[in-house]
Amino acid sequence: MNGPWFHVDIDAFFASVEKLDHPELNGRPVVVGAHPGGRGVVSTCSYEARAFGIHSAMPIGEAWRRCPSAVFLPVRMERYLEISESLLAIFRELSPEVTRISIDEAFLDMAGMERLWGSPREAAGRLKAMVRDRSGLTVSVGVASNRYVAKIASGLEKPDGLVIVEKGLEALFMLGLPLSRLWGAGEKTQERFRDLGILSMDDLVAKSEAELQRLFGQAGGRFLHAACRGADLSIFEARPSSRSISTEITFERDLVDREALDAALLEMACSIFFRLRREGGRARTLALKLRLFDFSTSSKRQSRGEPYRTSLEVFEDAKTLFERSWDGRSPVRLAGLGFSDLDVDGAPGQAELFREDDRRQRFENALRDIEDRAATQLLPARLVGRAIRKPPRRPAGEPQ
Repeated sequence: MNGPWFHVDIDAFFASVEKLDHPELNGRPVVVGAHPGGRGVVSTCSYEARAFGIHSAMPIGEAWRRCPSAVFLPVRMERYLEISESLLAIFRELSPEVTRISIDEAFLDMAGMERLWGSPREAAGRLKAMVRDRSGLTVSVGVASNRYVAKIASGLEKPDGLVIVEKGLEALFMLGLPLSRLWGAGEKTQERFRDLGILSMDDLVAKSEAELQRLFGQAGGRFLHAACRGADLSIFEARPSSRSISTEITFERDLVDREALDAALLEMACSIFFRLRREGGRARTLALKLRLFDFSTSSKRQSRGEPYRTSLEVFEDAKTLFERSWDGRSPVRLAGLGFSDLDVDGAPGQAELFREDDRRQRFENALRDIEDRAATQLLPARLVGRAIRKPPRRPAGEPQ
């Protein structure tokens, strides 16, 4: 484990991009997600909307009832992916080791960067200024010796926040937080805390690991014992090598709604396919990771005879893997999607000699040329309606 680690979180990302593109929305409550007449959820909302109690994953009808004067906008995933990529480029100017964990979050390993950028506070200030000056957006940064604590720290002073946890003070930092700030302990875990009389971080720290495993299961007990002490949990994957590209979403609230889960698969499919295209790679193997409410985790993968050519193909295979992995009832805490066994040498793949849909192939080649010139991802029209119903992203998990 290197470090110090920066966790960078773009403030109210989707809503902030909409305000960036439509300055007349500044100062107004903005809700990005499903149409108010639909059955979907809030994806992201501006801080003005949060003043009305609106938050991500809230049913869109409830958001409308709380603030009918808000501006309700659909998700424009291709635009958000474009901005996300431009911000990643800024992050990589400060550190060669950048790991994106969702469309609006990334970790930077700042080990050895002091000679270039000064102290962690100075480097974080430089990063925030670069983002603000070049994009017009703000980010909140958490700095710590490990990624778990940095992730929590970034959410404490939003928007435009900076929280630094000095090495050696991680456990003390965690003790000063309410249990609701324990990232990875969702609603059901919080309810279980209350039922057991665990009402503070002190109460949780007082429990032995064996006792926590008895109460929350083996994996859950290990997680809680380490998390409340600010230990390095190693729950975030290291920076992908040239042989894999992946992303994952941890939901703020465990999900059972299939439309919202499909929307998350869509977001991840677009994200990893866009990165694959930008890196000039080809992939034939897709992997799905699924973590349920009880922390049980499974993974499945499948390979195809030819490389993926569109995000639609990735999305359809992701749904197939998901159907093989989920029982349709258990709440889903986290989902991840990734390519493995990549060919990233940029060499052209072997062409098929006989193909019935040659016109489709030429059309897709033209789309890829447009993507390369515009540095953006084009979504098939049939997916636009699905994108509107996406769930919260996070580690898609606000709090913001």
